[in-house]
Amino acid sequence: MHLEKYTAVKGDSDFYYEFYSEGPKGRIRKIVRLMSLTEYGNDYYNLYLGDWLEAEDRFSDTVVSNNMDREKILATVAAIVVDFTAAIPHAVIFAEGNTASRNRLYQMGISANWKVINEYFDLHGFKDGKWERFQKNRNYESFLLRRK
Repeated sequence: MHLEKYTAVKGDSDFYYEFYSEGPKGRIRKIVRLMSLTEYGNDYYNLYLGDWLEAEDRFSDTVVSNNMDREKILATVAAIVVDFTAAIPHAVIFAEGNTASRNRLYQMGISANWKVINEYFDLHGFKDGKWERFQKNRNYESFLLRRK
């Protein structure tokens, strides 16, 4: 399955990628950072997606840019996860939206592409205080992903 996505460029390390969102609000620089969660072991990484705020010279994962390209952005993030886990196959990726609506957005993207995701990755969702294998049509608070 080939989804339309942006071209992401890897930064100076395996833990940083950037690409540009293009839409009615212009060209917006997007950042994906994978930060080690050493308190859980060397294999765990937190995925951050956000915008680079040029005027403030900083990254923000709370800004809402609404550039009308949600699916393309999610497909780009998915391609980054594939690239990252190809380089670090034992990595466990933790992802959580900073709002309930962002978590729903991530879940909709996962559900829409579940067949392909499930073929290559083990995915778990956190609900009611515990982790479970991902199931469509359930609302999760966060997600864990690992290559099969």
